[in-house]
Amino acid sequence: MAKFTKPSKETIAAQSEAVFGAVLPEDVAWKPFAAFPPLVRLAVIAGQPSEPGPYMIRVKVPGGVKLMPHRHSEDRIYTVISGVFYIGVGEEFDADKLEAYPPGAVIVLPGGTSHFHWAKSGEYISQVTAIGPLGLEYVNSKDDPRYENSET
Repeated sequence: MAKFTKPSKETIAAQSEAVFGAVLPEDVAWKPFAAFPPLVRLAVIAGQPSEPGPYMIRVKVPGGVKLMPHRHSEDRIYTVISGVFYIGVGEEFDADKLEAYPPGAVIVLPGGTSHFHWAKSGEYISQVTAIGPLGLEYVNSKDDPRYENSET
């Protein structure tokens, strides 16, 4: 049987794609992300989302939290890791347009597609694979947490 050697604590995300690496579940570093509601967490798994090139992130959304209509400049591939991932397409939040996807499901979202999420039935974790830089623009700027404290 092959012996598994745990990688060092150095984040795989900082390594080149040419270097073999692994990220174990206990090593995922969840952090707030300014463009998300305060309770949502993001973890960089591979690459650098702010730079040109491939990246992989995970997004953890607690039960009941909504991500209002937004779009990304880059094409994205979502993989549901845990929970039920609800996503709807459109410029306005409409619960009737939500589709539910179980763990293991893969969703392909072309860049520029307005969409929204709701952790309707509890916490979910999704994994996003894309080519950076990551872009996120809310359809309605009042929904953007980055501008929550700015004067209008």
